Amino acid sequence: MAKSVLSAKHFHDEEAAYAFVEKRLWPQGPICPHCGGVERISKMGGKSTRLGLYKCYQCRKPFRVTVGTIFEASHIPLHIWLQGIALLSSSKKGISSNQLHRTLGITLKSAWFMSHRIREAMRDGVLAPMGGIVEADETYLWKRTGEPPKMTTRGRAFTKKGKGGPSNKRAILSLVERGGRVRSFHVENADKATASVIVSQNIAKEARVFTDESRIYNDVEGIVAAHETVRHSNHEYVRGDVHTNSVEGYFSIFKRGMKGVYQQCAEKHLHRYLAEFDFRYNNRVALGVDDTARADAAIRGVVGKRLTYRTIN
Repeated sequence: MAKSVLSAKHFHDEEAAYAFVEKRLWPQGPICPHCGGVERISKMGGKSTRLGLYKCYQCRKPFRVTVGTIFEASHIPLHIWLQGIALLSSSKKGISSNQLHRTLGITLKSAWFMSHRIREAMRDGVLAPMGGIVEADETYLWKRTGEPPKMTTRGRAFTKKGKGGPSNKRAILSLVERGGRVRSFHVENADKATASVIVSQNIAKEARVFTDESRIYNDVEGIVAAHETVRHSNHEYVRGDVHTNSVEGYFSIFKRGMKGVYQQCAEKHLHRYLAEFDFRYNNRVALGVDDTARADAAIRGVVGKRLTYRTIN
């Protein structure tokens, strides 16, 4: 029988959980989050102190490994946090707040807040240009709420019977480096100007870009070395090595997760869900990353990404 992903000691013992996180965030030893010092730091023992508490004798302030991370000021035990990270990292299409609430034994509000903070940890912020072959495509998810649309998601005037493309839906544009990473963006309008800016800021000039026949990529050719298209309207999906199957495969996983697992999300939170799906795609088994290594990568991303309920709600 396969060993459970949650069978390790740090998922059930609080002291082991602190030791586990410290080993990943402080591989060279404790670092004071207040002054950045690494010397004259002592672990405070005794029954009256908090678990995992250190004191820096340079700035005279106490701290724990949770300070300055998504775990800071949380009343949820750290080993429960690690369970949540493992579950969200290993579930290919995500795991709902309701399921986290039932599995971890915490309130629904806490599970929702926890999942958003974990998604924030999954946001890597890598800005290195993508190279080689890059596939670009856009998709649309759920209609925006509020007033009736005046513009389509491609920036054109909206007419009820018009053929100007998806109307009043949330637009997402993704770039997939062939055999590598994905980078996704929630954009106000999927139009030429937006596509050109995203391509110029994220793709190397020496790269080849493959898209479908959408007109929003017409100006890409002057930004990169080559721009080639496949014409889906003519039932052309592959021409030599030219295709958009990788980015469409990513959208397939993303939409199945969003529609089947999460079912709905506020538009202001969509960028965090994109970060979650990007993270799992960028740390997938095909790139040699298993569930354990993926969860470790998420833990290493917790620093400097603290969210409060007021800022996230």
